[in-house]
Amino acid sequence: MTDLRQLCASIAALLTLVVCAGVCNAAPAEPPQREIKVIARRFQFIPKTITVKKGERVRLSVTAEDVDHGIAIQEFGVDQIIKANETKVIELNADKEGRFGVICSVFCGDGHPDMVGELIVTAADAGHASDMKVSFDDSAPGVVIVESNGQRLRIDTTTKSVARVDDARPPAKQADTKKMAVRESSTAYEPYEHHIVNVPTTKAVRKHSFNVHFTHRFLEPFHPINDTAKDLFGLDSTSVSGLGFTFGITDRLYANVYRSPLCRKGVCKTVEVGLGYHWLDEAGRSPISLSTYASVEGDDNFQKTYTYNFQTMIGRSITRYVNFFFSPAVHINSNGQGRFNIHPDESADPRALGLKLGQHTGSFGFGLNGRIRPTVSLLFEYTPRIGFKMGRIIPVENKETGEVIGFENDSEAALGFGVEKRIGRHVFSLTFSNTQATTTARYNSSSSASPPSKFAIGFNLYRRLK
Repeated sequence: MTDLRQLCASIAALLTLVVCAGVCNAAPAEPPQREIKVIARRFQFIPKTITVKKGERVRLSVTAEDVDHGIAIQEFGVDQIIKANETKVIELNADKEGRFGVICSVFCGDGHPDMVGELIVTAADAGHASDMKVSFDDSAPGVVIVESNGQRLRIDTTTKSVARVDDARPPAKQADTKKMAVRESSTAYEPYEHHIVNVPTTKAVRKHSFNVHFTHRFLEPFHPINDTAKDLFGLDSTSVSGLGFTFGITDRLYANVYRSPLCRKGVCKTVEVGLGYHWLDEAGRSPISLSTYASVEGDDNFQKTYTYNFQTMIGRSITRYVNFFFSPAVHINSNGQGRFNIHPDESADPRALGLKLGQHTGSFGFGLNGRIRPTVSLLFEYTPRIGFKMGRIIPVENKETGEVIGFENDSEAALGFGVEKRIGRHVFSLTFSNTQATTTARYNSSSSASPPSKFAIGFNLYRRLK
């Protein structure tokens, strides 16, 4: 009987506090400005859902708890950057009814695309009773947590006290959630990798992360219906394996080093060193993602014949599952010292000696990544080239007489496709392309002048170590 009386007294006290809160918060003729605290942390907003009445003047007090974040609500013209460990107050007038998306407009790591929330604006006369949530703290008898409109109250019926809290979860559970965010970051949704096949994307490099990039390209074209089957469809042919490392200096600036052992006329044992910067994410007011990259390539393990690359990477989602990329680039001195030209000791034909190939190059990389499953994507890229085109110098014959009437540069634009599979921090891509070259100055032209009908098997392997 005593327990029943105590329970009734607790419920009466709770109802009294709720009614008192409702009376105290009754809106005057001109509603006061209402403040709602929001925590932004990898990779969530707390609270995730904010409910307000139409006509309310709202102050969002947003705190970035770990790294730089952004908060964007397009319909209300909100797009603000919040620096790490800082708080910014954002004012808005809830003059539209409906449900509006809240997104993080600053890249904050692998789980960035999942950092979303929702602002719900109800009719001016809509009550909040249906939005109120009441929960009990099992570890503290007599403690009730009341959640309403993005605010949380901790009501202790034993001491008859009320306290406002930013997170209704007990401290131990908060710590567990933070640990979980770190564990799950390696399997978080990522729409695309750093490259399609060879064409670079706009994916940012995570701050202080160390990334390994391994490429492998076979030489013999893949023709399953002819005699290449005896060579296991090209897998028994000569191959080239490249190895690179990328380090995220900040969440935007990164450094890259890559080596390809490909060795043939004009190019041999190339080392590429470069810096990249991630400018924009496709979020908030930006309709595209944007990165830039500059590098230097040197042959014979970075000892001679240097090429200078300047590249821009632009990305845009076509649907939730398809991303398009455009990567134009300029390659200065890609035929420096005329090292790809025919030299006097190689041919006595003056027509071949007089063939001018040019010295510099421009290329235009187009790429598509289409996700068909949560961790599986289809890949396609096409990279035409202007100026100097790496390839072969071949004689041109008169079709009627067979007489050699001149020489020309035989080269094909780089073309590739494949399938990509992500397993945690590992990404594996099975590729088919018409070039063995993989450095920035060379991947965009087929070194063997293979036409689009002849593709060689290869693969890319990525691993984020930290």
